[in-house]
Amino acid sequence: MKKRLPLYFLYITSLLVFFSCLPKTKNNTEKKITLFFVNDQHARLDNFAKIKYIIDKEKEKQSVVVACSGDIFSGSPVVDNYKDNQGYPMIDVMNRVGFDVSVLGNHEFDYGEETLKDRIDQSNFKWVCANVDMLETNVPQPNEYYTVLKDGLKITFLGLVETNGKDNGTIPSTHPWKVQNFAFQRPEAVVNKYKDVKKSEGSDLFIALTHLGHSSNKGLGDVQLAEQYPYFDLIVGGHSHQEINTVENGIPIFQSGSYLKKLGKIEISVKNKAITNIKYTLINLDEITEYDQNLKDVIDDYNNLPDLKEVVGESLMYHEEYKVGCFYADALKSAMNVDVSFQNSGGVRSSLDKGDITKKEIYTIEPFNNGTVKYDMSVQQVKDFLIGSKSGFYYSGIIIEQVGDEVEIKSTAGNLISNNTMLSVGLNDYIPAVHDKYFPEENKIQDLSAAESIMYYLQNTNSEVNYPSCANYFKYTT
Repeated sequence: MKKRLPLYFLYITSLLVFFSCLPKTKNNTEKKITLFFVNDQHARLDNFAKIKYIIDKEKEKQSVVVACSGDIFSGSPVVDNYKDNQGYPMIDVMNRVGFDVSVLGNHEFDYGEETLKDRIDQSNFKWVCANVDMLETNVPQPNEYYTVLKDGLKITFLGLVETNGKDNGTIPSTHPWKVQNFAFQRPEAVVNKYKDVKKSEGSDLFIALTHLGHSSNKGLGDVQLAEQYPYFDLIVGGHSHQEINTVENGIPIFQSGSYLKKLGKIEISVKNKAITNIKYTLINLDEITEYDQNLKDVIDDYNNLPDLKEVVGESLMYHEEYKVGCFYADALKSAMNVDVSFQNSGGVRSSLDKGDITKKEIYTIEPFNNGTVKYDMSVQQVKDFLIGSKSGFYYSGIIIEQVGDEVEIKSTAGNLISNNTMLSVGLNDYIPAVHDKYFPEENKIQDLSAAESIMYYLQNTNSEVNYPSCANYFKYTT
């Protein structure tokens, strides 16, 4: 005889089946999070003590994520020339602040493979970059994307770096010799792979953490990313050193300037995996008086480098960057004992104050530790380089003029120099590395770096810098 199931058991089973068939409701709870970010700090340390104070105060009342949009290195000798560990002070300070994630910027490659490996190994935060392959370099491969979990919220960051460093190659804007063992892809060639990441990760927010620049006519900037690949809830960018707070194609885009002068603060409300409210504040750190004392002590110790305080010359007036460019070119020409010198405008990274010139100031003007190299080139070869490179250069030793579509090169006395005349040309080695097709294979590598050449000039030839104006700049126009 079969036993009958109790009625209450059948009732409960029926209820379970009924409720399991109902459509699942979404989580209607609104959650809030604050995203702090910086970009393009370029080795500046000082304001991090203020940043840590601000972030720690916010953590007392709100969940916090801290991100960096790249270019943490190259810009201050305190970091760039730190003992035998280039870049380490920046990593140490970012660890102490509590960064969660950073994208690789183009200047993260400036120190070379071994140094980058060491700095990544020392980082307590994650690195992201979807369009680089470290190949056999032993440099740790960054995550393509990384998901941070804070207070039940999942925030996924996809990293992208620009690759506009060379016309005949796909590399970031760094010294080509420093990245010859890496492989890069154009960012627009990889973005589409990640269109479903938010779903696959189950993320509440999908953020593009980019070092592309705000807008680009060479592929992707943040604007083009938003227009062509609208997969993201927001874009946090860098590279173009701008203060950005805009919306493109419904996607908010932010950038906090450069040189750690300001801190980006994004307050986000999220419900059902969508942003319900967003508030952006750009905090001027010069106006902040509070700071974390322990971190300030660490930074003060890093800044205490007596060798960098050594005086090597005198500036008779304040020199804007373009005037420094003319001084730079003159110093190279003299120190390298060549007919002509060139200096790329992007390689002049600081103005020059009136008064004593210290080693620290020279290393700030030229933070890349570029070497110097000599070539023997005909005037025609020089013209081909100026026209074909499409770049702007400060120069010394000649006069360069564009007449219609032609380039004329004259002596400093104003006499036209024929195309077959040979000239000795001196410049930092970044220029021929980027524009290699315009330079002869044979060259003469010099003992002094570009920064050392400038200091040699000041200490042995002319200690005074006085450039009320600067006319020695040329960029071919079409």
